[in-house]
Amino acid sequence: MNIKLLIGTGVCLLCSMSFRSYSATEGYLETNNLSRALSQPDRQAVARKVIITGVVLDEKSQPIPGVGVKTASNKATVTDANGKFSIEAESETELITFSYLGYATQSKAAGNGTAPLTIKMALDEGVNLDDVVVVGVGYGTLKQKEVTSSVAHVGREDFRQSGSRNPLDLIQGKVAGLQISRPGGSNPNSGVSVQLRGAVTATGNGTPLYVIDGIPGGNPDLLQQDDIASVDILKDGSGAAIYGTSANAGVILITTKKGKSGPATFDYSSYFRKEYIQNRPDFLTADEFRQKIASGELKQQDFGHSTDFFDDLINHNNFSQNHNLALTGGSDKTSYRASVNYRNLDGIARENGREEYGLRLNVNQKGLNDKLNVQLNLATNINKANMLGGGGWESESTKNPTLSNFNDDGSYRFDLTSTNEYARLAQQTSYRKQQTSSADAKAELEIVKGLKASIFGSVQRNSYTDGQYRLKASEDSMENTDFPGGGYAYKGDFLEQKYALEPTIQYENTFADKHKITAIGGYSYRYEIQEASSLENRGFINDVFHEDNIGAGAALGVGKAGMSSSKSDNTLIAFFGRVNYVFNDKYMAQFILRHEGSSKFGKNNRWGNFPAVSLGWNMSQEDFMKDVKFINYLKLRAGYGMTGNAPTANNVSRVMLGGGGKYLYPDGSYYETYGPTTNYNPDLKWESKRELNIGVDFTMFDNKLTGSLDVFNRKTKDLLDRYTSPQPPYVVREIWTNVGTFSSKGIELALGYKAITTEDFSWNTNLTASTTKNVMDSYSNSQYVVKFIQKGDIQGAGDLGQAFTIFEGKQIGVFYGKRFAGFTDDGKWLFYNRNGEKVRNDQINNSRDDLNATDLAPIGNAVPKYYASWANNFRYKNFDLSIFLRGKFDFDILNTTALSYGNKSAWSGNILKEAFTKYSQINDTYMYSDYYVENGSFVKIDEITLGYNFKLKTKGLRNLRVYVTGQNLATITGYSGNDPDYVLDTGIGNEDNGRFLGIDTRGPYPSTRSFLVGLNVGF
Repeated sequence: MNIKLLIGTGVCLLCSMSFRSYSATEGYLETNNLSRALSQPDRQAVARKVIITGVVLDEKSQPIPGVGVKTASNKATVTDANGKFSIEAESETELITFSYLGYATQSKAAGNGTAPLTIKMALDEGVNLDDVVVVGVGYGTLKQKEVTSSVAHVGREDFRQSGSRNPLDLIQGKVAGLQISRPGGSNPNSGVSVQLRGAVTATGNGTPLYVIDGIPGGNPDLLQQDDIASVDILKDGSGAAIYGTSANAGVILITTKKGKSGPATFDYSSYFRKEYIQNRPDFLTADEFRQKIASGELKQQDFGHSTDFFDDLINHNNFSQNHNLALTGGSDKTSYRASVNYRNLDGIARENGREEYGLRLNVNQKGLNDKLNVQLNLATNINKANMLGGGGWESESTKNPTLSNFNDDGSYRFDLTSTNEYARLAQQTSYRKQQTSSADAKAELEIVKGLKASIFGSVQRNSYTDGQYRLKASEDSMENTDFPGGGYAYKGDFLEQKYALEPTIQYENTFADKHKITAIGGYSYRYEIQEASSLENRGFINDVFHEDNIGAGAALGVGKAGMSSSKSDNTLIAFFGRVNYVFNDKYMAQFILRHEGSSKFGKNNRWGNFPAVSLGWNMSQEDFMKDVKFINYLKLRAGYGMTGNAPTANNVSRVMLGGGGKYLYPDGSYYETYGPTTNYNPDLKWESKRELNIGVDFTMFDNKLTGSLDVFNRKTKDLLDRYTSPQPPYVVREIWTNVGTFSSKGIELALGYKAITTEDFSWNTNLTASTTKNVMDSYSNSQYVVKFIQKGDIQGAGDLGQAFTIFEGKQIGVFYGKRFAGFTDDGKWLFYNRNGEKVRNDQINNSRDDLNATDLAPIGNAVPKYYASWANNFRYKNFDLSIFLRGKFDFDILNTTALSYGNKSAWSGNILKEAFTKYSQINDTYMYSDYYVENGSFVKIDEITLGYNFKLKTKGLRNLRVYVTGQNLATITGYSGNDPDYVLDTGIGNEDNGRFLGIDTRGPYPSTRSFLVGLNVGF
């Protein structure tokens, strides 16, 4: 280390001798007169500037980034991502001060710089870690101890490590009251279904609003797991009201990692994953099928082959990988973080995968003497999805297994009663090429101390092209009656653009050391536009061009090709404000008001107000709590707020025109006619939710036990739906209007306990649990009367209708149908009537209009009454082990696979083995009743991760960790169907990507067990 001393021209006060400027190296001063005039002690008194380095650690000896480091001479810096710092001191005795929110400030003499300093910070007296955590609350942040609404914070240390396909996978089971299900299973092209605190709408958007780095309606497709810093969930109306009509289903705030000052660092992470079938339907094998034919139990034909059609769809060579490289660094004025990501996901199904390339850049720049801060974020994701595979499971499971995919001559076998899925995967293509990008910038200016003005703007662009082609020799082509053997081509384009502009002004100040006020006010402008087009054609003379020369098909010339296009947009404008007040760290209050207008509503109800208020009381600060030693922190919260929900479609309040067909006009030509397709409703308005939340946050037993408990009660009014309209005055049969009311109430609990903490070993455990009850209070008014609504298409053979009937005043998700009473001697169905008598099916009263006459009854509930998860984290020296269990309890599932394929008298193909055991008595047609409604409760060993952190004494290598993860390792359940975790548990029974609440589909994407090997390296 070199230490340089510069002495300018001047006068020595000790010897009154003039001297010229010289330099000294390694502390040795060279000058012709000064060295003789000064004694050794006098030399040490001369200022010796030294470069001091070191690291700042927390109470767990973990590095703390962002710690303020300041010398007595007012030089300042902050620690980098690894807690390290470097600063110049004027002398060895100069004091250096270290300060960080929630920790006691420390000062230490600089020293001579020969050895790095190690500073271990301690929490302020009476402060626990929950107090110093900063959480997102929308348009800003608050310290956790100042939050008065129900907000859940999930930091990176709590994320799951299973190689997420979607960012929400990282927090599945981590937040009480947040239901995240994956009805598409492990299909890499499927999404998640997200619901917070139960259903809030019948037809509107039931998914929480995503806000990514401040971008309202941000696209989660742009996020990679290694770029996410934290996730905050605004669970109740008293906090979510700041987002108005977008927040009825809650708000999920996602913050990505940002640049930090300090030396440049590089972080590389990767994982490799292999999947195996965990659960498949238990149908007869080819040999078992032959035996049943031989015994006369099946009246089928043996075609002489042995084919496992289901297995032919499996991609046994699946292999997924993910790689992420991040660069971080900068100075106290400019910082940056850039990351590049490559991900290639193979599905368990053949011809089913997704390849992605991602880029993310964050730049932070200070100016105007640090009064101006500008932040810029750029992100893009380019992916190609192979969407051909992933289906056909039902068809292949139920085929006669003595058939083959091939004819005797080696060609593919086709028939008119089923699809050769194996051939389809070889003879067709279906893909999506997509690019999603976003850019946002925020400039924040400190006008005077405590007063800041900012402006935020964002642009999002999501576009994709879908392409399909079916060879001339494909089954689809050969069986087409218009152009047999002519192939098929399709191309479709979609473009979505979102713009947002949000200027705000914020004030923060503390008066008389006890009164803290934080206030923010702003304006929000959002504009969205969607455009789409599609083309399809048949009758090609060859397979050379696929879908890239779609006009060459013969169907175009005879008017049998398809063509369509669409365009729609909407605008939202809002004014909002929030005030937070804290008195003496004991009493807190938050007030929110948002005034919002949307083009989706009728002209008489374009604008609405969304107020909220919440209060907090830090009881642990009161004098009467000082002697309660086992309580370290106790805060009571209560909040009431109003949010809204808009229709998912645009222009539903306006008169829309649509084609009515081509007709012959007097001039002898055929022209398209147009007429209204929707009724005009100028009074259409938003759905509104009013929610009361009461909660408590606590830390106990020397900060070992932390937790929160929330109780909520909410009501959603003016539900949007289509109702039969009187004619006249209306011209179309249905009209969009506001009528119904939903209500729900529930309890949420989150606990964390530091069971053991020693130098070599630690054990932390966390538990979340919740329960929710949803009721449809009403669905009628004086003008539009609807006694009940039916949801949940059972589908399949038998025309069985819908599984759910939701009555006014009754719970949502109730299976409603016949009650099984046994079989007759010849295997015919018997059911109980309303008097408890066993009767045949033709004697059952199926009416729902008169509950005093019907024989139908509630036969189950598809909504889990309880959710729970349990995480355990162990550390022994350099090893770490995490075990995560998750479960859903007290709910029912309709097993449609058993309904259709456990009935050997009705189905003619392959059949479940249970058709000859559990369901052997049936000698009748398909029937929907509680005979097929089963308890779906389960506990799942969801994830186990074992890692090892290498302690390397190398300058260039900061950290190195390797880990292995097993996911979906075991499911403990009494349910006999497919994986109960993949049965949709959100909504009220509407279709969600081909799935319905509580209905186990006949051909779901297979449940898989996966194993990962991962690596994290820091340079």
